[in-house]
Amino acid sequence: MGRDTAKAYAQRFERVFDYIERHLDQPLSVEQLSQVAHFSKFHFHRQFSLYTGIGVLAYVRLLRLRQASYRLVFRRQERITDIALDAGFDSPEAFARAFRQAFGQPPSQFRKAPQWQPWSERFRLPPRERREKMDVKITDFAETRVAILQHRGAPGRINDSALKFIEWRKESGLSPKDSSRTFGVAYDDPEATPPEEFRFDICGEVSEPVPENRQGIVNGVIPGGRCAVVRHLGSHDRIGESIYPLYREWLPESGEELRDFPLFFRYLNLVPDVAEHELVTEIYLPLK
Repeated sequence: MGRDTAKAYAQRFERVFDYIERHLDQPLSVEQLSQVAHFSKFHFHRQFSLYTGIGVLAYVRLLRLRQASYRLVFRRQERITDIALDAGFDSPEAFARAFRQAFGQPPSQFRKAPQWQPWSERFRLPPRERREKMDVKITDFAETRVAILQHRGAPGRINDSALKFIEWRKESGLSPKDSSRTFGVAYDDPEATPPEEFRFDICGEVSEPVPENRQGIVNGVIPGGRCAVVRHLGSHDRIGESIYPLYREWLPESGEELRDFPLFFRYLNLVPDVAEHELVTEIYLPLK
């Protein structure tokens, strides 16, 4: 397959991925998705499986279960029955069987004590093509006082740390989610760092010092200075697809030099407040 042919092929699947993500709450059939891709319906299923490593209907089901898993943990006031029906299952029993098969935990147990590591390993989504040209802007970021939860350990357990940080936010009232900015500071590349050595800070903007607390949240500062900024649209699991071109393509061509502070993110919205395809994240690369 030539380079141009492969690119055109990838673009067809991009249309399918986008369509699935935007219509997860609606019935989706192989015939319907084959039309989106402009592939023959007789060959589409095999082509999708070869391209992604998973059948199209299994892929749709996994995305629905993934969305349901966020609601189970981050919206504990919602009934499991409602989450099951919204995920396209006819009954809570059918949902529980599918959920347990996917994660090894029934929904009720996952809600109480989610095992994020096998969850994250199960949800390795297929690679995506970057379709738009990277729009990088230079900005002056103002020094920002933050409350920090220091995550240390496997990237797959970041959601456990996020739950603890949410708990602190609700209890303390010092960094309200709707009126305070939320950041993440990425000290390490998860693809190149042993899981036990991975470091990531979850941060919320504050206007006063954080007192001692049972969640272990500490005081910190994101320093001010020049930064290159690019927006990432979609799942946080795919954020590397926006980070790596920034380092590989933009930085060498820009003539800029990096400052001695890690890459960091500002989360403009969060799951489950919005669907994953609606997530918007600003990536900040500190410059001299």
